[in-house]
Amino acid sequence: MSLKEQYPITLYNTLTKSKEKFEPIHPDRVGMYVCGPTVYSDVHLGNVRTFMSFDMIYRYLLYIGYKVRYVRNITDVGHLENDADEGEDKIAKKARLEQLEPMEIVQHYTNGFHDVLKQFNLLPPSIEPSATGHIMEQIEMVQDLLDKGLAYEVNGSVYFDVTKYDEKHSYGKLSGRKIEEMMESGRMLDSQDEKRNKIDFAIWKKASPSHIMRWNSPWGEGFPGWHLECTVMSTKYLGETFDIHGGGMDLLFPHHECEIAQSVASTGKDPVKYWLHTNMLTVNGQKMSKSLGNSFLPQELFAGEHELLDRGYSAMVVRFFNLQSHYSSTLDFSNEALTAAEKGYKRLMEGYRIATGLSYQAGTVDTEFEAKIKQNIGELFENMSDDFNSAKTLAVLFELTTTMNNFKAGNNQVGQLSEATFNELIKHYTGFITDVLGLKEEQEGNQQLVSGVVEMLIKLRNDAKAAKNYALTDKIRDDLKALGVSLKDGKEGTEYTID
Repeated sequence: MSLKEQYPITLYNTLTKSKEKFEPIHPDRVGMYVCGPTVYSDVHLGNVRTFMSFDMIYRYLLYIGYKVRYVRNITDVGHLENDADEGEDKIAKKARLEQLEPMEIVQHYTNGFHDVLKQFNLLPPSIEPSATGHIMEQIEMVQDLLDKGLAYEVNGSVYFDVTKYDEKHSYGKLSGRKIEEMMESGRMLDSQDEKRNKIDFAIWKKASPSHIMRWNSPWGEGFPGWHLECTVMSTKYLGETFDIHGGGMDLLFPHHECEIAQSVASTGKDPVKYWLHTNMLTVNGQKMSKSLGNSFLPQELFAGEHELLDRGYSAMVVRFFNLQSHYSSTLDFSNEALTAAEKGYKRLMEGYRIATGLSYQAGTVDTEFEAKIKQNIGELFENMSDDFNSAKTLAVLFELTTTMNNFKAGNNQVGQLSEATFNELIKHYTGFITDVLGLKEEQEGNQQLVSGVVEMLIKLRNDAKAAKNYALTDKIRDDLKALGVSLKDGKEGTEYTID
């Protein structure tokens, strides 16, 4: 039996508001689309949390044997300032302020986005399409919606007719909003007089004379609507109906709601089986936002250069911190929480180092101990298959870390396990840490150098001890302790841990 059959996944589907068994359209293959960044500024930590969460989901699907096509887009045109068909294009505005070409802005912040995700050890997606690379496909979908009578053109702009669509379908089924309430609420916009109804949204916008980014279309020069881009790119690479669509909770309405409407209007099919949404970050109990001055850029977090931070925290510590909470739960940033996460990360990685250095030694198998280890291994899969619960998975990994420490100390000897169970333990303990949760040892390039220096000092200390130079022996121990390196003398020699 394969791992995916042995540990079937259940996940919370935002569309049905319930937890469901995951049954992909094609039994062994998964199509997953995640809304990527609008590349007009540095990616902030709230966005990074979403991408880290779906990286974990992607990794687990691969780990249990699925073939995954993971598509994450780059929005490089069409995302207006207020997300509601008004204002300047965010990229064009930045280009005007910086006196640069829009594609210079796009390239600069796309590079920065990739650099940040590399620091957090995210795997690249299978395909990373851009909106500007799919203008023709977007024009074709706009025309299709016009032909079907579910869109209308006014003065060079094309709008999706929400009320006409709602006559046969259900606009608002993802967010739970009622069309009557949406019609009564909301503020008037400058282009409102162009729309038949104020809840209609643009799928193609006429470019004003000052608008930098523009393309020819049957309706004149313009640019695509933000919502349309994801519909076109997701269905092009994953099909008219695919398995998983993910993004932050802030995109649920109107962006994802509009994506559903466009797809259903065009193909007559629901585009996605399972909608997954990550929750927001808070800081000391408050929503993280630029206006409150409590949002962090990753580089500020690494360097500790923010008035709310006592010091800097590494990328892997932040990744570990993110994994301590379920992806759909709010996550609160504080110095105390990050410091605790740092200790937990170091403890886990110490267990990982022990595990990678262990070798099997035959002994008398303890059936009770063997059964407990097999249970722990099963719990790793069960927790991750239960809506990708990384928090509970970490709890099991820490239980197994205690086992690793006991192996190292000579308690619960390796030989108390059968060789097959020992191999499964090491395979999945290390595999879940690195391949599923995406954690790695930091400063890998300097690790060998650090180890060599510490080993050299341990040798000097042993020589001093042999020469009965106890003052030097104590000084080496105390100086290393001050640097965060603890020595422990045992029967088999001196070992060290980095605090």
